[in-house]
Amino acid sequence: MRIRIAGAGVMGRGIAQWAVTAGHTVELCDARSEAVTEAVRFVGSMLDRATQKGQMTAEAASSSMERLIPLVDPAAPGEEVELVIEAVREDLATKAELFRQLEEALPARTVFATNTSSLPVTQIAAGLSDPSRLAGLHFFNPVPLMKIVEVVSGVLTRPDIPPALAELVRETGHSAVVVADTPGFLINHAGRALVTEAFALLEETVSDTAGIDRIARDVLGLRMGPFELMDLTGLDVTAAVIDSIWSGFRYSDRLRPSFLTPNRVAAGLHGRKTGRGFYDHGPDVPAPAALAEQPVHGDAARPVLVHGEGSNADALRQALNDSGAVLETGSEPSPGAVVLVPTWGTTVASAVAANGLPPKRVLGVDPLSLPTRRRVLAITPASDPAVVRDAQAVLALAEGAAEPRRVSVVRDTAGSVAQRLLASIVGVAASIAERSIAAPDAIDMAVTAGLGYPVGPLEWGDRVGTQRLLSLQERLYRGTGDPRYRPTRWVTERAQLGLPLTEPGTVPPHVGI
Repeated sequence: MRIRIAGAGVMGRGIAQWAVTAGHTVELCDARSEAVTEAVRFVGSMLDRATQKGQMTAEAASSSMERLIPLVDPAAPGEEVELVIEAVREDLATKAELFRQLEEALPARTVFATNTSSLPVTQIAAGLSDPSRLAGLHFFNPVPLMKIVEVVSGVLTRPDIPPALAELVRETGHSAVVVADTPGFLINHAGRALVTEAFALLEETVSDTAGIDRIARDVLGLRMGPFELMDLTGLDVTAAVIDSIWSGFRYSDRLRPSFLTPNRVAAGLHGRKTGRGFYDHGPDVPAPAALAEQPVHGDAARPVLVHGEGSNADALRQALNDSGAVLETGSEPSPGAVVLVPTWGTTVASAVAANGLPPKRVLGVDPLSLPTRRRVLAITPASDPAVVRDAQAVLALAEGAAEPRRVSVVRDTAGSVAQRLLASIVGVAASIAERSIAAPDAIDMAVTAGLGYPVGPLEWGDRVGTQRLLSLQERLYRGTGDPRYRPTRWVTERAQLGLPLTEPGTVPPHVGI
């Protein structure tokens, strides 16, 4: 296939490398001729590096470079061009004008694709005399390594184009997901869940940025915590995407931005690229995951009573027993015992009030943290500091464990850190499925590939259990009054019907956006 790539910046040259390596002939063009020269040189260096690493032969690299054709004028005639991929700057007027020129220069059979990450595909196509020939083809940076592409169908896109583009992508070894033309498409939309909830936790001083990141990594299994991730991508970029998607969905509470971001962006605290963000960055500064934690100096032999019944309380008792803690039995704690309450969408304070427990000695434990290397302890304003230290020491016991356990101490809040992050991740993904923006299996595949989550959000909810997840979201909503936690119809119906969240279910014909 002969592909014209309009725009030779970071994304354009990455797409060019992807296409020529897959065997396609690529015309690479840009309004700036020097940008084309630089991009061709860059692609050549990347292929040379791949050859040196044994990832491709010298002959294959040479053949690929022969298929890369520099072109000065993006709107030059081209009878053999079958596909145009536009990768110019994110400006609606600029993209629309480029496609108008391309429409005049290229055959009617040429398919147009925009690599926009945030602009509506339908609005870009609106200036064409034939808007049906244009679709979105959203790659992620770096293109050769991020093996996921969103194929976006505009309102007027011909029905044969999205599956054809998806097949083209899959033939190269990348994965393709077909999504509706909605704000943020799929992956950027789904990714707002983690960062907006992390900001909500920070606003409420439940923990600091390093503490939230540690729990995200060690309890939820994310490769990077949300604040570490925002320092990598740049808070200026992240904040703009958050605001764009939030306004695009008409100020949905589930996607609500934080009041913390504008001042940080204005102050230049953008992350790695400015040297400071939520963390300091530099050659001699440790990575966020390597930051030291305060050692635990409590009495691990202090007796503990687990208050409550049910699976969460049973799991906490079993975990403490397995690690060598001194457990009390019965319903009332001895005068010196620490009282631990497993919280699920609720607070420690509410357990104290409902059960007449001693406020100074009652602390909460997140059940999600029990099978992980980090346990999460929640304290209230009434907590005795000595009790907190001893509870930390008890939870850090690791008799028979493969590695030492860490303990994070957080402020008492409905659901604790990991539960709220998970409830948000699953809730936003469920709202995407509910709106028919993408199919459930496509959501999970795209999010794991594009965001690096250990499991797709809907499958994650299934692993927790739909009934259990629904109870978590209902309790969060009831306890906070915040509509961001309101359970979606997708979760509620499947819990009621005994269906997994990954089940598309039976829908009326022709339902979709």
